[in-house]
Amino acid sequence: MPMKDRKLLNIELGRLSAEAYRQKPESGIVLVLDNIRSAHNVGSAFRTADAFGVDKIYLGGICPVPPSPELHKVALGAEEAVPFEQVQDVLELLPRLRADGYTVIAVEQTVHSVKLDEFQAGRDTGSLPERKYALIFGNEVSGVQQSVVDAADFALEIPQQGTKHSLNVSVSIGVVLWGIR
Repeated sequence: MPMKDRKLLNIELGRLSAEAYRQKPESGIVLVLDNIRSAHNVGSAFRTADAFGVDKIYLGGICPVPPSPELHKVALGAEEAVPFEQVQDVLELLPRLRADGYTVIAVEQTVHSVKLDEFQAGRDTGSLPERKYALIFGNEVSGVQQSVVDAADFALEIPQQGTKHSLNVSVSIGVVLWGIR
């Protein structure tokens, strides 16, 4: 039976080496993981960050940090390509991010959150504007700390229609990065 649509081989995908990834042009997006406890969720964040060309991941508070066999199992080596930095306190990181030109966004459901489908990052031009974004994702149970939400420039919310109004943090990272990129 003839192939309707042949799957691409790995060698045809034009994948970057870890070194080439670290030398690519900046995307203007960094992730801040706020007390995400699961090594699987952190590994997934690395893999998703790699797929969307994120510049760096900040691992804040109590967060698994590479090298970690559990994290590597999910990241599949993306932790070797995507730069990361461990920070003790996310609140202390925010002034540094702002000084570097980032708009600080807590991904959280709040009274005044902006819906992802209404967020205007690059919608008119098809690419990100000159603005840089630091996207904060929170703990699997309690989300982004209230003090961090308060310190953010604004909150961004993924519109949801079901009964739970909750997504796994690694899924949220993928949805938000897709929506912004």
